[in-house]
Amino acid sequence: MLEENRPMPAEEGLDHSLAFLKEGYLYITNRTLGFQSDVFETRLLGERTICMRGEEAARLFYDEDKFIRFGAAPKRVIKTLFGENGVQTLDGEAHRHRKAMFMSLMSDDAMQRIRELTRKYWEIAAKNFETRKEVEIYEEAKELLCRVACEWAGVPLEPEEVREKTGWLGALFESPASIGITYMKGRNARTKAESWVSGLIEDVRANRFTAPEHSALAVISFHRDLNGQLLDLKTAAVEMLNIIRPIVAVSIYIAFTALAVIQQPEEREKLAGSDEVRLGHFIQEVRRFYPFFPVTAARVAEDFVWKGYRFEQGTLTMLDLYGTNHHPDLWDKPEKFMPDRFHHWRGSPFRFIPQGGGDHDTGHRCAGEWLTLEIMKESLDFLANRMSYDVPQQDLSYSFSDIPSLPHSNIVIQNVRSV
Repeated sequence: MLEENRPMPAEEGLDHSLAFLKEGYLYITNRTLGFQSDVFETRLLGERTICMRGEEAARLFYDEDKFIRFGAAPKRVIKTLFGENGVQTLDGEAHRHRKAMFMSLMSDDAMQRIRELTRKYWEIAAKNFETRKEVEIYEEAKELLCRVACEWAGVPLEPEEVREKTGWLGALFESPASIGITYMKGRNARTKAESWVSGLIEDVRANRFTAPEHSALAVISFHRDLNGQLLDLKTAAVEMLNIIRPIVAVSIYIAFTALAVIQQPEEREKLAGSDEVRLGHFIQEVRRFYPFFPVTAARVAEDFVWKGYRFEQGTLTMLDLYGTNHHPDLWDKPEKFMPDRFHHWRGSPFRFIPQGGGDHDTGHRCAGEWLTLEIMKESLDFLANRMSYDVPQQDLSYSFSDIPSLPHSNIVIQNVRSV
C-alpha cells in the first residue's frame, strides 16, 4: 500500500512562477536534480502542478488515456502562440481528425517542395547579403522563412508585405513568455494575422481566389469537422497560422545552427561536400542541444497511480522537453555537441523530443517536424558550404531564462560571398 501511495517530492512555498520565469528552460531539471527524482510537485500561477522529465515520463505524458490537452495551455499562450481551438488544444477523435488534415500536407512531394523553396530563397538572400556591410542571421531567416512558408502554403504575399507579415508571425512565438509591451505586441499580432488569413480563406471559399491544389490554404479552407461542417472562419485561420507560424519559427533553429557552425569548426569540416547524412546528423544535434520549446502541458484525464505517485484528475502536468533531451541517463555526454551520436540513432520517440514526443500521425508530436528537418538541412548547407563570411566580435551567448532563447547578437556576419 505504501508503494502505491508514496508522497510525491514537492517544492515548498505558495507559488514558484517567478522562479520558473527566472530559470526558464532549466527550472524543471534543476529541481529533478535536487529531489533526485524525475517527477515532483510545485505550484505555478497559484495552481498545483506536476513536473516531469525523461523517457518514461514522456511515454506516460503522451498516453491519451492518462492526459488531455484541453484547458492545459495558459491563456497567454493561447492568445499569442497557439490561437483558440487549434489542434494543440484538442483530444480524442476530434484531435485525430484535425491532425489527419495536417498530416495530409506532409507528403514526399511537399517535403521536396519546401526544400526547393528554402534553397531558392537562400540563393536570393545570399546575393543580397553580398551588397550589405553586415547582416543578422536570425532577422534575415525570419523574413526568408516567411516567404518560404507563404509560397509553400499557397498564401499570396507581395514583396512589400514581407516585413509586416514577418513581424506579425515573429511576434506570435516571441511574446508568450513575455510581459508588458512585448506580450501586448503578440496579442495585437494575433488579431492582425488572424484577420489577414481569415480574409484569404473567405476569398477561397467564395471563389474570389483560387488556392493552389493540395496547398495548405486549399486543404484548410475546405476541411470539414467530424460533423461534416466547414471549420468556422476563426478556427480555420488559427489552423492556417499553425502551418505558417511554425515554419517561420524555424528561424530560431537557424540562428542556433549558425552558432554551431561558428563554434564547432571540427564538426563543420565534416559537412564539406554537402553530404546529406552529415547534414542530417548535425541539424538533429542542433535540435537536441540548443533550447527551443522548454515544456509542454496537459491535464490528468482521470485518477491513476504511476510509480507509486498519485495523479489526480484535472492536475496540470508539464513535461520537460529540453531536460529530456539532456537527460544524463538517456544521452552520452549530453552537454557536449556531438552530431555523430545520431549516426546509429534508432531511439525512442519519447527520448528525443525537441518538438514533442510520441506518434506523428495520431499523437501530439509536431506535424511539421519533417518540414523543420528539410528547412534546417538546406539552411545548414548554405551556412557551412555555400557562403563564406566573416564573424565579427559579438555576444554569442544565450540565456536559459529567455523564452524563446536566442544568441544575444542574433548572429552577425560580414563580407558575405556566395561559394
